[in-house]
Amino acid sequence: MFASRFFLVGALVASSVVYAQKPAITYKPPPAGEDDRPLITEIVVGTQGTDYALKIEFNKEPWGDGCGTRCANATVFLDTDNNKNTGLKLKDARALENGADVALTIQGLRVYQAASSRSALKVKVRQFSEDSTELDSGRQLAELDPVQDSERVLAQGTSVYLLVDANIGDLPAGPKLRVVYHPPDSKALVGMGVGLSAPGGKVELFKDGKLSNPVKKAKKKSDYEKF
Repeated sequence: MFASRFFLVGALVASSVVYAQKPAITYKPPPAGEDDRPLITEIVVGTQGTDYALKIEFNKEPWGDGCGTRCANATVFLDTDNNKNTGLKLKDARALENGADVALTIQGLRVYQAASSRSALKVKVRQFSEDSTELDSGRQLAELDPVQDSERVLAQGTSVYLLVDANIGDLPAGPKLRVVYHPPDSKALVGMGVGLSAPGGKVELFKDGKLSNPVKKAKKKSDYEKF
């Protein structure tokens, strides 16, 4: 498990060009109270091989004993082809969420058992079609967590790292993608990132934390080889 986690951090942070760029979205929420849910303050988004890669920063830890029953419940929308003619179609034609092809909902939960409970983090991946007219509509493609999907979900402190397989569902792709986050009691925020079909990008596929099509050895070890 530790090896896969190190791989995820390396793949997302060290090797992806997107993390050398500025965040697509930055938000400064009001000072957080004890009963306030964690809110997203920063979203970095792009592509990594055949995955959509995200680093999502919260203003406090999004899950765990610290937030109790008031943990994160935040949704990030991706317009994977930057085309409002595909995906979500809300009644409000001016809504920035229109055109979103996928929603990523990050939830911090308490899982209750017979005489005990434990903290859990879930990431729900939901696809919108042209028939989707509400934010809670669409088709659920996956439910990820850092235990069962340690190579795709990693939570460290206030940061959540995600790798979302672009091949699940039938998501459209384009050279640019659009990301939307709508904080509570605030206007929606929008930013741009590198899309899956951007020219000049080398696709590197991974399996079980290893390169399935290794690049040629260079004089200096790459960040992938270090992990």
